[in-house]
Parts: sequence; C-alpha cells; structure tokens
Amino acid sequence: MENKMVLPMVALRGLVIFPYMVLHFDVGREKSIEALENSMENGQDIFLVAQKDIKSEDPSLEDIYEVGTVSRVKQVLKLPGDNIRVLVEGLQRAKIAEYKKTEPFFQVEIDVFNAEESPENDIVKEAYMRRIYDMFEKFAGYGSRMSGETLLTIADIKQAGKFADLVASNVIIKMVDKQAVLECVDELERLKQVMQILSREIEILEIDKEISANVKQQVDKSQREYFLREQMKAIQKELGETENDISDIEEIREKIKSLPLTEEAREKAEKELSRLAKMPHGTPETSVSRNYLDWIVSLPWGVYTEDNLDLEHVRAVLDEDHYGLTKVKDRVIEFLAVRKLKDSMKGPIICFTGPPGVGKTSIARSIARATGKKFVRMSLGGVRDEAEIRGHRRTYIGAVPGRIITSIKQAGSMNPLFLFDEIDKTSSDFRGDPASAMLEVLDPEINNTFADHYLDMGFDLSKVMFITTANDADAIPEPLYDRMEVIYINSYTDVEKLNIAKLHLINKQAEEHGLGVDAVKIPDGVIMDIIHRYTAEAGVRSLERQIAAIMRKAATQIVKNDLKTVVVTRKNLKNFLGQPKKTESDVLKVDTVGVVTGLAWTSVGGQTLAVEVSAMEGTGKMELTGQLGDVMKESAKAGFSLVRSLSDEYDIAPDINEKVDIHIHLPEGAIPKDGPSAGVTMVTAMVSALTGIPVRCDIAMTGEITLTGRVLKIGGLKEKSLAALRAGIRNIILPEANKPDIEELPENVRRKLNFHYVSNIRQVLELALLKGPEKSCKAM
Repeated sequence: MENKMVLPMVALRGLVIFPYMVLHFDVGREKSIEALENSMENGQDIFLVAQKDIKSEDPSLEDIYEVGTVSRVKQVLKLPGDNIRVLVEGLQRAKIAEYKKTEPFFQVEIDVFNAEESPENDIVKEAYMRRIYDMFEKFAGYGSRMSGETLLTIADIKQAGKFADLVASNVIIKMVDKQAVLECVDELERLKQVMQILSREIEILEIDKEISANVKQQVDKSQREYFLREQMKAIQKELGETENDISDIEEIREKIKSLPLTEEAREKAEKELSRLAKMPHGTPETSVSRNYLDWIVSLPWGVYTEDNLDLEHVRAVLDEDHYGLTKVKDRVIEFLAVRKLKDSMKGPIICFTGPPGVGKTSIARSIARATGKKFVRMSLGGVRDEAEIRGHRRTYIGAVPGRIITSIKQAGSMNPLFLFDEIDKTSSDFRGDPASAMLEVLDPEINNTFADHYLDMGFDLSKVMFITTANDADAIPEPLYDRMEVIYINSYTDVEKLNIAKLHLINKQAEEHGLGVDAVKIPDGVIMDIIHRYTAEAGVRSLERQIAAIMRKAATQIVKNDLKTVVVTRKNLKNFLGQPKKTESDVLKVDTVGVVTGLAWTSVGGQTLAVEVSAMEGTGKMELTGQLGDVMKESAKAGFSLVRSLSDEYDIAPDINEKVDIHIHLPEGAIPKDGPSAGVTMVTAMVSALTGIPVRCDIAMTGEITLTGRVLKIGGLKEKSLAALRAGIRNIILPEANKPDIEELPENVRRKLNFHYVSNIRQVLELALLKGPEKSCKAM
C-alpha cells in the first residue's frame, strides 16, 4: 500500500470506473450530492465505488464493493430536476479500510494501491498485450461503436496495467466482470483476466453474428417468397386464373403447417404442394395433385379419442346389448384390463368365429360403444383385389386410397375400433391376394408403418383396435390365422333364443315398425313355437325376420281397426306367419332299415344328416352320391372294410365284396358335404342294410371310425347337440373321448338329452340296431 487517505464516497449504480478513464455520470441521490459538494468545497478527490445491487436506492455497507477508484472531479453541471451531471477522471485503485461516517454522506478511509508498474515479466506482458490488442481489433470489427481513435490510443500505451484497464473499460459489458478486473492488482494476472473475458465476448459476438445471419436469411427467404407469390398472383390473374385457386393453395399450405404430420408425410405434402403451385391452370395433373393433398390433410393426424377402460361400465354395456355370451364378454374384459395396465394395443387380434346370426358383428359394435371408440366396419366378403386394401398407385387414372385409409378418414380418429367382417370369405386372383395384404394391417409388430400405395408413406395403425369375424375358422388363410386369437361363439339354445327375443328382438322390431313397447304382445309359448316350427338355425337372424313379419301384420291391424294392442297366440300364429315351415323334426318318424340320422357341423351351425344305404345284388361295387367330399368318401371305404371284418358277428355273407353292390346316399344332393365325423353313421347304415335290422329313429350319432373299429373324438359338440334337439331327437351316441366336453353344454340342454358314450363300433351297433319289437320307435 502506498498511503492512506480519507475521502467522501459515492456509490455508483451499474457503473465501474477504472484509472485513466474519463467519463460523466448523473448524480441524483441526496447522499451522493452531499458527498460531491463536500469534495468540491474542500478541493478533495472523491472515491467512486460500485454497489452490488443496482436496484437498491439506499445501499447498506454490505451492498457496496470494497475496491473502487480515487477520481478527480473535472466538471459539474446542474440539470433540471435537482440532478447533477459530473465529469470525472479515474486516478488510482483503492480499497476501503474503514467507514468514517455514513450520514449525511459516506466518508471512508482508503488504502491506495501502488500505481507503479513492476518491470518483472516484461516480455510475457508484452506478449499478452499484443495478443489482447489483436483480439481487441477483432472485437471492434464485429460492429461495435468504437472509434478509430480509441484503437490508436490503446495501441500507443506501453504500460501493462493501464493497457488492461483501458481495454476492459471499452470491452466488458457485465459490471461483475469489470469489478473483477478492477480488483485485480497484479498486472500480469489482470492481462490474463482481460484476455479470458475478451475471448468469451468475441465468441458470443461470433455466435450472435451467426444467429443474425440465419435470421436475416430466413427473413430474406420469406420476403423473396412473398415477392414471388405476389408476382405469381399477377401472372395467374393475367392468365385468367381465379383468386379461389390461389386461396385454395394457401389454405392447403396453412393446413400442412398446422397438422402434426410425420416427417415423411410433411416432406411429401410440401413437395407435392410446390409442384401444384407451379402447374399451369387446367392441366390434368392439377386435379391429381390436388386430390392427393386433400387426402393427406383430411386424415385425422394426431386425433385420438379417449378410451373408457372402466371394466364395470364395459361389462354393463355388453350385458345390456347381448344376452349370454359369457366367455366372449370375459375375454373382452381381459383384453381391456391388459390394455389399461400396459397402455398399448399390441397383442393378438381377436377373431369372433361362429354361425351367422349369433351376434359377431353386433358385439364388436357394443365394444366400441362401451369403450368410447369410433366404430368402422369393412366387409371382406368377395374382396379379390389387393388394391381394396392397399389402394391404387397414383400412376393409375382414378386412383384412390385403399379401404383401410378411407375408413380411418371416415372414423375421424387414429384409434377407432376397426371390424373386418367375414375375413374367411377373402379370395385371390390375378389382381393380387388381399389376405397377404392384410398381414401388414393385422400384424402389431409392423402396422405402425402401414404403406398405402396411394399415399406412398407410412401410416400408423398401431393404436387401432382390430377385430375380425368369420363363419368358418378353417377357411381363414393360415398366415392370418396365426396372428389371431379365435373366440368361438356357439349356436344358441332355445332358452337363449327365447330370452334374446324377449329382451332385444321384439322391442327392436316394434321400434323399427313404429309401434309402442306394449302394442304387440307375444307370450313365451308363442315365441317357442316360432323357434321350433318356423326357424331352424344356429343364430337368431331368421327368428328376427319372423318377428318382423308379425310386427308388419300387427301394424296393419292397428291401422285398419284402430286397435291399441295386438296379442299373438298359438291359435292365431298362422294368421301372422302362415303354415309352419318344414323342419328337421319332420324326418325319421319310424324305424327304418338302412337309414341312420347323423349329426354334422357346418359354418351355419349344426344339422342332422340322414345317411341312406341300399344293398342289392351286383358285383361288389360301391356308389356314393349326394356331393360327398374326399374325407367322407374315404370314411365310406374304410367303413365298408370294417363291415366285412364284422361279417361273422352279424351274419353277413363274407363275399359281399363280390356279389353285393352298396349304394350310400345323403339327401339334399345340391349341398356339398364333407367332414371327419360320419364314419359311425355310414357303418351303422351299411350293417342295417346288409342284415335287414331297422335302426332306431329316436337316436342320432356322430364319430369317426378306424379300420379296427375304434370311435374317434369329434368337434362341434354343442352345435350337433342343438341340431338333434331341434329335430326332436333325445338320444345321442358320442365318442367316449367327448365325455368331458359335455360340461360345456348349457344345463337345460344336458337335461333334455341322453348321451351314450362309445369307444368302438360294436357298442354303436348294440345301441342303434333294434333287437326286437320292444325297441321300436312306435313303442317308445
């Protein structure tokens, strides 16, 4: 330290004064004015120091830095409003040693730092000064408001400390950085600090310049585009093009900007819009590009409906819309529970399989209603063209997107419930294989980038809930079947049909025919008569048609006779529906030789199947008629060999293969028949025809046989059991292996049927063939 002195002090806001620095500032605070007047009266210098918080009007001692600058007042100028402008020159660094007084102004004792520069490290200092000057010139070149005289003045300075102070006073922006330089007494350290700060400021200016250049480039580009568009408008106006054409392009441009398109979609849309804007008005390609852009902006990008995953609510809605179907409802609830936990739609695609009319499509609609999803349905029956799924390429005239994209647009959201109806009815020809195209749609691993040929971009289907329906699961292409979880919806029992009619069908048809809920009364017994005498089906579609017919007749009576209520009874049922239809209960009323009732499963439910066999003299030929498939033909041949092996037990001539012709016929020859469960039926019919023993007419059977006489397990037990029940048959012969499956049948069906379990053909013949008049149908 050189010496101590006591001086009045002024705290400066946002300002740091260096030695050798001349500047002016305004003084307005009363305490600062008092200090300035004291300095002028006593002919003293003044100590100027920065305050830490520039917002503080009355700074405390803790708010003031310790290091400041001893300065000389060069000029004082009074301003309007009691303000004073002061011109000062910085002299020396100093540090506050003690506050002598704080009122009415600050007076401090200070330690003045030695102002003489040390000759140590002169070469290093010189190097730093040259480097700093180069950087200072670069800084000045970035457009700062620095005069050339300042550069010359700094260049002429040889003292390292003074050089650093002047550079810092002309460069540093932050007050904290200026104060840090002021507090640095060592000259070399001060140079290092100034160079470091100057380097940072240059880097900031370079980044700022780059940002400014980018902004200017964007502005210039926007101005250029605006100018070109205005020119284009003028040219189009001269060519006779309308304002609407131009505004439409602008409207599409705004839509593209606002929609949350994928990067690929945005790139293609902007490229196509650019092409459209450059096309001459009226060219054929204009409509092609416009249609393409219209499709892109009309798709529901980023639109998702909120799913209602309240399982109790979903169960209530499903129960409200459908009677029974417990297993189906349970599986839907499980699916939604997993969806709620996992928050992902990935998983097996549900496929509802069953006969027509059992509610496959309607339960999918109910799931959509219960979950709050949009519902779209696409029927695949008869679809042969792959373009129906993937769309046409835009190179074709009249190209449009496929029905997948069209349906998503129709739904208005990216997460609808999408129903593919009759997926087992797809076929293929020279136009492609729709089933193969469906793989990309239904595979949850790849459908997030579904590629429609028309759009020519990936479209996300991963949030879509896909459900499919089929009548026959065996007809579903194997690759598709592998990606689905098949849920079978079996045939309805009579009791289930009765409840469905009471709870749903009658009210629905009354509403559709403009009738009140109580306008037409149909008792339970009448409904059962309709089921038994006018319908023969697995579902309830035909039953609904019969109820609709009743409603039409009732509506006519109400209008003609001004009635309020029409009651349908068993006596007047014929007036509404006519004579009862011929049903399966009309067949096999008597025990007959060579005629056996078989049970078959079809895609429309279970059916009874009469197998007729006639034996006559001949040369051992076997004739098969009734449009039998390959499987049934092989069963017939295997059965005939089995009958020959049983010839000793049933007194059958051993040479029947040489002297007897066998003719096997299944009536209704217009209907193709095939399946692996008619073996026991044909063997029983052949044994009956060859022995002349009648077959019980109150018994039906199903099962396949082997050459050794074993009876094999069958499928479709519920459908076959209901078919026997509809035909009035109460005794059913089943393979022993199907005994556990009986538990799946409804209780009311099990009560009405007698099941006889067999494991070999001898047991079948023992049960089916009459041994005496006491077992005849007429006697039972």
